[in-house]
Amino acid sequence: MAKVKSVYVCSECGNDSPKWMGQCPSCGAWNTYVEEIIRKDNPSRTLYTSQSDKAKSKPIRIREIVAGDESRIDLQNKEFNRVLGGGLVKGSLVLIGGDPGIGKSTLVLQTVLSLPTVKTLYVSGEESSNQIKLRAERLGGDTSECYILCETNLERIFQEANQVQPDLMVVDSIQTLFTETAESSPGSITQVRECSAAILKYAKENDIPVLLIGHINKEGSIAGPKVLEHIVDTVLQFEGDRHYMYRILRSIKNRFGSTAELGIFEMQQSGLREVSNPSELLLTQHQGVLSGVAIAAAIEGVRPLLIETQGLVSSAVYGTPQRSSTGFDLRRMNMLLAVLEKRAGFKLIQKDVFLNIAGGIKVNDPAIDLAIISSILSSSLDIAIEEGVCLAGEVGLSGEIRPVNRIEQRILEAEKLGFKKIIIPANNLKGFDLKRVSIQVECAQKVEEAFRKLFS
Repeated sequence: MAKVKSVYVCSECGNDSPKWMGQCPSCGAWNTYVEEIIRKDNPSRTLYTSQSDKAKSKPIRIREIVAGDESRIDLQNKEFNRVLGGGLVKGSLVLIGGDPGIGKSTLVLQTVLSLPTVKTLYVSGEESSNQIKLRAERLGGDTSECYILCETNLERIFQEANQVQPDLMVVDSIQTLFTETAESSPGSITQVRECSAAILKYAKENDIPVLLIGHINKEGSIAGPKVLEHIVDTVLQFEGDRHYMYRILRSIKNRFGSTAELGIFEMQQSGLREVSNPSELLLTQHQGVLSGVAIAAAIEGVRPLLIETQGLVSSAVYGTPQRSSTGFDLRRMNMLLAVLEKRAGFKLIQKDVFLNIAGGIKVNDPAIDLAIISSILSSSLDIAIEEGVCLAGEVGLSGEIRPVNRIEQRILEAEKLGFKKIIIPANNLKGFDLKRVSIQVECAQKVEEAFRKLFS
């Protein structure tokens, strides 16, 4: 009879201990040890075997390795291809995480249905075949080469995959799978680690790309051990507010491309639609000029975006003023408010400040700092910023406007969308020929100088 025992495993690094500990001695994280039941079975029993297991690897010189371009699968989706670095690399393992109901399964199923020449095995551990059938009919596409397998046993999945011989495999989701070699329940640290390692071995040895859909925890990170993100080749985060129509596919880790890429989709009744020009959709069409609105020229990945920032400043009803931010880091907003008070002389300590990035997206580009403080100051003074003006610049603690990268792309994007003037950092003018553009370009070194150009 199998010998059963209990160990405690760190959910961050996977380190195990015979007893519970408050702090992990390996990674230093607190309160990350969870109990796992393990079973000592026959050591000859393995999770996934292949013909190449008998062949031993030998060291080889780098100069003897024949390097070539990675063979990629065109997913017939420009946004998805851009985030992946030009397509799905054969033999790669891609992990897609996101909030419940955000559209992860819809994105993956819609993508595989648009590939009529690629044989796909869609493994679902959460939905029945009838549910997937109804979604496929709603999304449309070619279903002739898409095979559905509703199974959670990993050994059974490998048996069916060897019979189907797919060109692409989808697992929805990795937290629902389990292997008989581990005693713990599906979704536990041991099961997720063992199943993902076996799927990686299957993908590499058979040169089959695998798309893994993963759950996230309440902190917003992918559920399971941190080693899961180390095992896979690419980690994608599918994010957005379910109350808005826009979804963002963001690359967190990518061994075959850049991690700065961004894909934007619009959720519709028939599925997700690619947004080729997001600037026009993220700018609200106002009937008149309103205070508290500023347009920022941002860069996400290699794509320039013009984003509307909305600020609202009002008198504090209670003793402690409220600070609220949607789509922007709250701590950075508090830092910008301190710069406004210390360097520019605007007292906001007894004011409620609310900030919103229009469209429900999250922006990490520091170049929107100047637009953030301009919208807040516009609302505080109740003076509207002139229509057709956008801003780009990072604000330092001393009140200086620091230069930003790829300023030429920001200026050309603003000119293409019909803006008349853009305010940029003064140091960004070095080596830039203003005669190439028709838009009025003004520079500023301090936040006070930028405010004079906006509100004078």
